Amino acid sequence: MQKLIKGIHEFQAHIFGAQRDLFQRLADGQSPDALFITCSDSRINPNLITQTDPGDLFILRNAGNLVPPYGASNGGEGPTIEFAVAGLGVRDIIVCGHSHCGAMAALLEPQKTESLPALRSWLSHAEATRRILAEKYSDRAGPALLTTAVEENVLMQLRNLRTHPTVAAALAREEIKLHGWVYKIETGQVFAYDPEDGQFLPLTERAPTAVPPAARLTPAHDI
Repeated sequence: MQKLIKGIHEFQAHIFGAQRDLFQRLADGQSPDALFITCSDSRINPNLITQTDPGDLFILRNAGNLVPPYGASNGGEGPTIEFAVAGLGVRDIIVCGHSHCGAMAALLEPQKTESLPALRSWLSHAEATRRILAEKYSDRAGPALLTTAVEENVLMQLRNLRTHPTVAAALAREEIKLHGWVYKIETGQVFAYDPEDGQFLPLTERAPTAVPPAARLTPAHDI
């Protein structure tokens, strides 16, 4: 806790003053560029990865970067998505998974959640991902299977996003685009799903291609 308190004082003394104009503008409202949905994992920092400032990203975080289908959960995901799209008018939604994801590891090994009933219940929203892995990737194990789980889960959550009325309407009006990313902690790389190749490829500075409704991984892929 002392580390956090020290950080607050350093922020107030050395950072806030240099960006006072930015924070004064933010006090009048926000207009983020994108909704960034990612895992609660402490190793993931969306603003650091994307080098964005306060006010640039509307961030939704939970274990496993899950997006329950519309009406399937009483959590905060639905209202957050609705407000980002209909209230703030974001133009892009990014679902970003990551390497070494504990939630996906628990999905693959349910015994890990025996003493964590709330987590076990939450991961039921990733049941479709688990079934895809069991039926399509039975030849994989260990790190390769975990990587595939992370990727397939990102694609499944993008599908679930389309069940939310505000997202479906914005897509129909061509006012929003969906993107699937995977962040590799140990290298700092970000891989974006490329619908033409059916794979997650290193993200470049060119504009990323939006993910279509029927996005699928090619069986041979592995980051």
